[in-house]
Amino acid sequence: MEPRARAGKNVGKMNFSHIELAQLLYAHGDVKNPLPETVRVLDEILTDFMQSIAFEATRAAHYSGRQKIKYEDFEFAFRKNPAFLGKVQEVFEKQREIKKAREILRDNDDDIMKDAAEEEKRREKEDGGDKTAGAAAGGAGGKPGPGAARVEEEELGEADDDAEAEADALGKKR
Repeated sequence: MEPRARAGKNVGKMNFSHIELAQLLYAHGDVKNPLPETVRVLDEILTDFMQSIAFEATRAAHYSGRQKIKYEDFEFAFRKNPAFLGKVQEVFEKQREIKKAREILRDNDDDIMKDAAEEEKRREKEDGGDKTAGAAAGGAGGKPGPGAARVEEEELGEADDDAEAEADALGKKR
């Protein structure tokens, strides 16, 4: 069905919010509060543009024997306008880069969590015998008594640069 055949469906309705369109107009040099007629006309133009592009992409998918639209169908729909085609390709390239970065970050997070769990297990094994001895010597509740040695943790400051900690944070091998 041609987009023009569906045009009567959206007559009088705003498909985009007034605020979004006003911000779009302001970003492109219009006044902060544009006339309602201007916003309405922009809404109609954008709606018509999106319907026609979606129609062309649907036509390309149907011609290829598919019911679902793919990225390539939109590329085919934009083939006559290199500026639009370049912008669409740029957006999808950025989307791929973001997806790769998230996968790398997720992999690094998983490795960091595994390393932290292994480190904690190792510490528990090392301190396992000491904790029972300290609890027996220190009294009830496992609190160290007056004769037990206390381990003080140092405060971290800006001058505390640990090469191993930085290597771990950056995911470099030791």
